[in-house]
Amino acid sequence: MNSMDSSKIKEINNILFWIGHASFYIKTKETTLFIDPFNVDSNIVKERADLVLITHAHFDHCSKADLFKIIKPDGKIISSQGCLTKRDYNNLEIIKPGYNGKFNDISISAIPAYNLKSERLSFHPRENEWVGYIIDAAGLRFYHAGDTDFIPEMKKLKGLDVAMLPVGGTYTMDVDEAIEAAKSIDSKFIVPMHYKNLLGVDGSKKAEEKLKKGLNNLLIMNEVQKPTYAFK
Repeated sequence: MNSMDSSKIKEINNILFWIGHASFYIKTKETTLFIDPFNVDSNIVKERADLVLITHAHFDHCSKADLFKIIKPDGKIISSQGCLTKRDYNNLEIIKPGYNGKFNDISISAIPAYNLKSERLSFHPRENEWVGYIIDAAGLRFYHAGDTDFIPEMKKLKGLDVAMLPVGGTYTMDVDEAIEAAKSIDSKFIVPMHYKNLLGVDGSKKAEEKLKKGLNNLLIMNEVQKPTYAFK
């Protein structure tokens, strides 16, 4: 990579942090934003959320126990439907694909996330209106895909700095499908997620090796916590 690439990677690593699985946080001057907090170790991740984005209702993306750990008393939650209720969370906004909003110094939009493959249709049906998020923060543009297959909407994504894509297979794209999706997305870097819990140690290493061969803009991030290779 050239110096410009190295500089961009440093810029990304100063704002985007991978907790593990599909869980990340973004920290700007004004806002700490968590995405799909899951299995968060509060002894390691000491940041607390001004804003939480939830892509969909599955336990490894919408974890009430983890929300309790990380959100500030006045923190806001933006979530797709089917996970949380306004009765239990005062500062909750339930959204659908097409949502656009702003929070402090961060702009957010939501696009669909769903399965197309016949063997996966029951996991993330399009009619559930679950989402991925596009986040503009600190001069960078991020895409967190949620749980999804390679969907047509991805081909319309332009001007991204980072695209976080699930690559574990079974419930989402496998490695080959993720490579195909990554090549269709206009993003400087592709960050894989949602695979270690599903593929185990050896499978994760093989997936990373295959991704490296298939993509010249791959960025494998280090988790801020000890990697988890199986659901607890």
